[in-house]
Amino acid sequence: MNAALKQRLLALAERHEELDRLLAEPGASSDAARWRALTREHARLAPVAAGMAALASAEREQEHARALLDDAELGALAREDLTRLDIAIAAREAELELALLPPDPHAGGALYLEIRAGTGGDEAALFAGDLARMYLRHAERRGWRVEILSSNPGEHGGYKELVARVEGAGAWRALRYESGTHRVQRVPATEAQGRIHTSAATVAVLPELAEIEQIELREADLKVDTFRASGAGGQHVNKTDSAIRITHLPSGIVVECQDERSQHKNRARALALLQARLLDRERSAQAAQQAAVRKLQVGSGDRSQRIRTYNFPQGRVTDHRINLTLYRLQDVIEGDFGELSDALLRADVAEQLQHLAQPA
Repeated sequence: MNAALKQRLLALAERHEELDRLLAEPGASSDAARWRALTREHARLAPVAAGMAALASAEREQEHARALLDDAELGALAREDLTRLDIAIAAREAELELALLPPDPHAGGALYLEIRAGTGGDEAALFAGDLARMYLRHAERRGWRVEILSSNPGEHGGYKELVARVEGAGAWRALRYESGTHRVQRVPATEAQGRIHTSAATVAVLPELAEIEQIELREADLKVDTFRASGAGGQHVNKTDSAIRITHLPSGIVVECQDERSQHKNRARALALLQARLLDRERSAQAAQQAAVRKLQVGSGDRSQRIRTYNFPQGRVTDHRINLTLYRLQDVIEGDFGELSDALLRADVAEQLQHLAQPA
């Protein structure tokens, strides 16, 4: 294991020991908020602490076995132990390294799968149809729930566009790396001369964002002003400071309410209006974020912006991001692309760990 990664893990294990002491202090539970925060952190670090303890124990066994290698009677047994311990230590280190990565906020959630024909006319629409069938068959193999939200068939088959919602264990993990331009090289059924054509389709995989139901308003973020209501309403409305103006300091949003004679009712209505405006702003921000992600993922749909090429004459599929080529195109196009998604996940994890291993 990289020394920098091991140092990070040791620091987390030491923090777990510190939390043990803090939680055991007299009166530790008197502050409910602090107690909850400490117990959550303690639970999160418990697997790391246990893993580091198990790793240390295995490394001690390893050293002991190495010391017996030259022993006439125990040398053969020590070599067997070393083989077993090397495998166990490597597996334990891999588990611990994964614990250093930040949790994926979208793991376990549903996603939207968008497939659109790109460059290539009718052949691109046919290819988009092949990709849609590939993903749907993979989903069926995995027992995922798929709901087709919209589709626009091509004139001669396939799809100009298809949007589906996919939900199931492991769906995000398996499909998250499918976003981008997919390129196909094959002889179209309409090609009389037998020439190979190149077409493209774009895929976007977007996590389903959690529904924002309510915005929490903190008193420290609110500036509340009262003033005398104007307009119709009679003597009472005009002579009392029943109207309310609330300024949300972080966003600068200002709301007013003077419809009611009661200051309390005006405040309640103003707060409700402020929450509605903040909620609308958050939802708009989510929509803009997804639009930006979609644009970044799919690019222009041009053949040159490809992440993967499906070459039918040679029976191969190549993922250009990790330079992986498989000569089992028919299996992949039938929905068996787990080898590709697993390789992409390993490459992503390795890149993240390499970044973590760099000196701070």
